[in-house]
Amino acid sequence: MDHTPEKVTTLELEPKESYWITAWKKGAGVLFSREGKIFLLFAGIFLFAYYLPLGSDKVQHAILEAFKMLQAYARNHTLTCVAPALFIAGAIITFLSQASVLRYLGPTANKFLAYTVASVSGSILAVCSCSVLPMFAGIYKMGAGLGPASAFLYSGPGINILAIFLTARVLGLELGIARTVGAVGFAFIVGLLMAGIFRKEEKVKHAAAMALPEPEAPRRPLWQTALFFFSLVFLLIFAAWVNPREATIHLKDGQQVQAVVLEEMADDMVFQLSQDWEGKKKEDQIVLKKSRIERLERPETWVLKVYRVKNYIAGLFLALILLMLWRWFTREETGEWLHNTWEFTKLLAPLLYGGVLAVGFLSALIPTQYVATLVGDNSFFANFMAALIGAFWYFATLTEVPITQALIRMGMDQGPALALLLAGPALSLPNMIVIGRVMGWKKTVVFVSIIVLISTFVGMGFGWLVG
Repeated sequence: MDHTPEKVTTLELEPKESYWITAWKKGAGVLFSREGKIFLLFAGIFLFAYYLPLGSDKVQHAILEAFKMLQAYARNHTLTCVAPALFIAGAIITFLSQASVLRYLGPTANKFLAYTVASVSGSILAVCSCSVLPMFAGIYKMGAGLGPASAFLYSGPGINILAIFLTARVLGLELGIARTVGAVGFAFIVGLLMAGIFRKEEKVKHAAAMALPEPEAPRRPLWQTALFFFSLVFLLIFAAWVNPREATIHLKDGQQVQAVVLEEMADDMVFQLSQDWEGKKKEDQIVLKKSRIERLERPETWVLKVYRVKNYIAGLFLALILLMLWRWFTREETGEWLHNTWEFTKLLAPLLYGGVLAVGFLSALIPTQYVATLVGDNSFFANFMAALIGAFWYFATLTEVPITQALIRMGMDQGPALALLLAGPALSLPNMIVIGRVMGWKKTVVFVSIIVLISTFVGMGFGWLVG
């Protein structure tokens, strides 16, 4: 007779979950569902509004600064950076075949080719992180591997050619070279680590890519699609071309002062002084009414020459894009492109604006002088704090260099300065919120942690070498 125990007996011997563990799992499931997240958002806004001490002068100043930063973002970045990037993201979804993305950036692509394409295509943009986000969302949704997509996400703002040259000129050749080497290596390292950590999910994506049917024949020749995308990218580059930041301010009362332009708002401009002036010290930030400024005189460089004609060049590419849409694309395709662009806009724009408001509010509560006291040596803590602050801070294009210069004058060590320059331009609070919405919060936390930790150790190593 067979005395083998029945399977049901084995199951009965397994320990059962307690009532509290079961209740906790159910509660967590509800809380982190879509409706639960909406409830948490409403609850957070309610508590913030309920307990915000509006009677405090510091809080009132922080609220004003938050809306000033939002206005500067709207005036200086939305139309010239974010809007063209959203159209490129919509075009990626509409006109770029999934087979093309999978061939060069997908989980089945050659790794060296995929990471090289991602890093190079990101770095030629020379734009801030807010412009890279829509394009990252586009290629990620089209099936790009997590590693190459992460490399692209870092390389755009991280390997900013103009910013690297400005770093070498303003902060010294050593720091400029270190930023170049660190940023280029980061794109590969971040991508490889993200792919390695989430390799199980990448295997699933790999299997799905292998199971895809043969792609349909392209609707138009490859050279037409390539020319269309190149035109979109060059439209973004020249529309977002940044005027040189260094300037001589000529005031209407006859005074002149050397300064760096940080932000421009409707009625005011924010500068960082390059000399002592009217009781303010060099590297201090000042706000001047536009009505007080007669003109800004900038050094004659090739960047300024391009800036003077950037609208004509951008207009030329816009006309070329419209001509291509008329001759090569159907009305249905154009409508689908606009629809996909609008979908990306609804997804990303509210998150970007909300994040900018939050950063402006918090930045006003934490003065730069306090930041400088935290990063005055080359310890692990100083480098980690520099990388962490850089990750959450919002830097407008090229402003990370004069801000870092000011922090160095206040006592920041060379190691933390490099950590800030490696983590800061590639990340920000608005950036994190959008990334979390696109690829999930678990991957976002890992992505941010990798950048912060590697920036910390690279900063420590650089500080030890030059110290």
